[in-house]
Amino acid sequence: MIELDGASGEGGGQILRTGLALAMCTRQPVRFNRIRAGRAKPGLMRQHLACVNAAAEVSGARVDGAGLGSQTLVFEPGDILAGDYRFDVGSAGSSTLVLQTVLPALMTAAGESHITLTGGTHNPMAPPFHFLQRSFAPLLHRLGVGLDLALERHGFYPAGGGRFTARIVPAAQLVPVNVLARGERLDAFAECLTPGVPGRVAAQELAVIGERLNWPADKLVRAEARQDEGPGNALMATLAHVDVTEVFTSFGEKGRPADQVAVALVREVQSYLRSDGALGEHLADQWMLPLALAVQASGRPAAFTCTALSQHARTQIETVSAFLPVRFTAEKQDRDWRVTVSPD
Repeated sequence: MIELDGASGEGGGQILRTGLALAMCTRQPVRFNRIRAGRAKPGLMRQHLACVNAAAEVSGARVDGAGLGSQTLVFEPGDILAGDYRFDVGSAGSSTLVLQTVLPALMTAAGESHITLTGGTHNPMAPPFHFLQRSFAPLLHRLGVGLDLALERHGFYPAGGGRFTARIVPAAQLVPVNVLARGERLDAFAECLTPGVPGRVAAQELAVIGERLNWPADKLVRAEARQDEGPGNALMATLAHVDVTEVFTSFGEKGRPADQVAVALVREVQSYLRSDGALGEHLADQWMLPLALAVQASGRPAAFTCTALSQHARTQIETVSAFLPVRFTAEKQDRDWRVTVSPD
C-alpha cells in the first residue's frame, strides 16, 4: 500500500485528488495520512468527500475513513468502470475538482463515459469551467483523449447550483507530446460574468482591462449569464495561440473593489506575456498527471515549458512519482522553466 503524507509540500487537497486518481489508474491501494494538514481547517471537507465518493463509484473501491474532518483515509480501488455518472458536490464546492479526480481513470477505461456534475463551476482556488474547456481539454486531445465539456448553469460561491456535463472518450493509446512553445497568437479577449451583480461592476472591470492591456472595445465582453445564477463575479482573460490557449480568472467578492479584481487579472496576464513558457503556472500543474500517464504508457519522454514552477506543482511531481515509474527533470531557463518527464 502506498502511503501519502497530506502535510507534505503545500499540504492541500491536491495530494488527495492526485492520489485517488493514480490509485485508480494503477490499481494500487493508498493510505492518506494528515489530510490537508496545511489548511486552516484540516481534514476532509464536503467537496473532498465528493471526490472520494466519485472515485469509489468509478472504481468500485473499498474505502475506510471517509467522513467529514477525517485526516486519514484508506482507498483500495477495483476495476475502472466506464459509464454514465452523476456527481453532486452538495454545496458550492468545486465540481471541476471532482472531474479532475475521476478523469485520469476514465480516460484510460475500456469505454466512453458521460458525467453530469453539479456544484461550483467558477471557484477561487480551483480550475474554472472555461479553463478546463479552452485550455486543458485541447491539450488532452493531443494525447489522444476526447474530452467534450458543456456548461448548463454557472455556479458561484456561496450559492453553488452550477451544472456541466463531460463526455470522455479514452485514447486507444496515449501518445506523449512536447509542448515547448505557444505558437502565433490568434486572439486575446476578456469576458466578465456578473449574474446578480450590478452592471456597473462589469463595465468598471472591463474598462481597466482595456486600458491596462490596450485591448480594443470589441475584445471586452460582458458574458451572458442568467441573473438567478448569481450572485457572482468572474473576470476572465483568454489568450489563444496556435498550440496553447490560456485562461486567467480573477474573482470578485463582497467588499473587494472592481478595479482590484481587474488589476489582479492584468498582473497575471502581464506575467504570462513576459515569459516564453508555453503553459501558465496552473495549466502546467494540471498537465503533469496526464502527460506522465502518456509517458508511462508509451515508454517515450516528453517535455513542456511553463512560466513558473509553483510549490503546488512541486507537490504534484512528488505525488505522481509515488505511483508511476517516471522521472521529472525541471530546468530553469532565461524566461521560463523546461520540465521533462521520462520513463524511469
